[in-house]
This record gives sequence, structure tokens and C-alpha cells, in this order.
Amino acid sequence: MSTMITVRLPDKLAKELSNISRITERPKSYFIQKALENYLNEQAELQIALDRLRDISDPIISLEEMRKEIGL
Repeated sequence: MSTMITVRLPDKLAKELSNISRITERPKSYFIQKALENYLNEQAELQIALDRLRDISDPIISLEEMRKEIGL
């Protein structure tokens, strides 16, 4: 199942999207979906990193300690 969503894009971005769609013979929706998936994944990873940074029970080690720990 899918949901239709309407968005407004700046002319330049819409033209770039049309060009890549034409060149690759893929629908514009394919690129919009992939871009949104990537953005949401990056945001989720960022939130995890921020949560870990704020977690006072998660120890912070120096670069030197990390290198020793992984054998570099």
C-alpha cells in the first residue's frame, strides 16, 4: 500500500529531479522516496549518537585508549 503526498519544490530542484528521472528512466517518486529514506535513516542514527553522548553511564575513552583496545 502507498500514500500519495504532494510537495512543492523550488524550480531548480524540480528541474534537477526531472533531468535525473529522464536520464535514468526512473520515476521522480523513486528518487524522492530514496532521498526521504536516507534522510530518515540519518536522522535516526544522529538521534542514537546524541542519546549515547548524553548517557552518563556510557564511558568516554580517549583515542589512545580506543587504539589500544582494538589493537592499533
